[in-house]
Amino acid sequence: MSLSATQAESSNVPANPRSRVLLASLIGTTIEFYDFYVYATAAVLVFPHLFFPSDDPTTSLLSSFAVFGAAMVARPLGAIVFGHLGDKVGRKATLVGALLTMGIATFLIGALPTYALVGWLAPFLLVVLRLAQGFALGGEWSGAALVATENAPKGKRAWYGTFPQLGAPIGFIIANGLFLIIAAILPSDDPTMPSDAFLEWGWRIPFLFSIVMVAVGLWVRLRLVESTAFTKAEKTGTIQRLPLAVAFRLHWRKLILGTFFMLATYVLFYLMTAFSLSYGRAATDAAVPGLGYSYTTFVLMLIAGVVFFGVFTLVSGPLADKWGRRRTLIWVTLGIIVFGLVWVPLLDAGFVGVMAWLVIGFSLMGLTFGPMGALLPELFPTNVRYTGSGISYNVSSILGAAVAPFIAVALWEAGDGSPFWVGIYLAVMAVLTLVALLISTETKDVDIDA
Repeated sequence: MSLSATQAESSNVPANPRSRVLLASLIGTTIEFYDFYVYATAAVLVFPHLFFPSDDPTTSLLSSFAVFGAAMVARPLGAIVFGHLGDKVGRKATLVGALLTMGIATFLIGALPTYALVGWLAPFLLVVLRLAQGFALGGEWSGAALVATENAPKGKRAWYGTFPQLGAPIGFIIANGLFLIIAAILPSDDPTMPSDAFLEWGWRIPFLFSIVMVAVGLWVRLRLVESTAFTKAEKTGTIQRLPLAVAFRLHWRKLILGTFFMLATYVLFYLMTAFSLSYGRAATDAAVPGLGYSYTTFVLMLIAGVVFFGVFTLVSGPLADKWGRRRTLIWVTLGIIVFGLVWVPLLDAGFVGVMAWLVIGFSLMGLTFGPMGALLPELFPTNVRYTGSGISYNVSSILGAAVAPFIAVALWEAGDGSPFWVGIYLAVMAVLTLVALLISTETKDVDIDA
């Protein structure tokens, strides 16, 4: 073959069509977040009773949340392992591995025996599989964000980057919608407790169903080809033998900034999902009182709020492309600080106030989460991008998400049922994110192929 023919052939490397890029980045994170939300819902409804039985309901709930947070600890390890593979062998194979790991772990949780059957072995196995979930999600997000941003046309990286982010609200709606349907089929006479049938076998259905979603995700992911940015790095010989070492040696400041960029996002995310479900369902006359809604009513309210999460995730992309990631996020973070300070007046205003709290919180969630799909990958060059963005995203999960539900329950108790201190906690975390944004520089115009 002649040199010119070889050059022509190399210039005709198949590209990923726009629809394939957006679907592949969206469907994988939808499945991953579906699996994560299924666990988050079960951590409130089921696991305190079946895996962490105790005479003190708060102790059972905190034990369940502790295991929920354990997955966040595993996420940075997943980011390191999958990031190493993604920066050395490519994005496609790594994303397939992350999806399979999450899907198998979630399916197996649905088949676990309970504490009543095998004693301490039940929570131990739950912890192991929960760690596997966190490990997988640690590699999923950054890969999906890279598929979107490295294949985006000029001037639309933030908009493309919102599609993997959109997997979070879609996964939430599917997971909680499925739990809601099962709860309706297996109703309980006590609105504060799932039915006996739900606790015996109904809760397992969403976990087992994940295997179907994984099959669909694999079909989409296997049709991808590598991005131009990665193939260029291969051809120019810039692939690193140890991407992690290079990321820490040359890009440590960006790793720290990226971690704090995500802090307010993570805290808001898990307060509005995991904590709110506990607070919303707690009886008004309980030792630690809550809002007193039934499970069905409050989940429907949550789903209505999450619709705004999805809408404003998409809205954030064009805003960040026009005004820049930094400028957009500074204003949104200021909004999160104010939101944290007005929790009590909103939540004391009855149904209208609670719905306003959900709508505002989830709208801010979409506006802060959406631009991260472009911002974190843009911080790092191609040869360490999977590793760097993944570590920042997932280390922040420890500082924010891993401890957020646990701290929120403790502050809720300390306030004798008032959410005041929980809102203050959110505002303080948002201040840390604001400081990181103020000392950073804009990334909108960086060369993604560099």
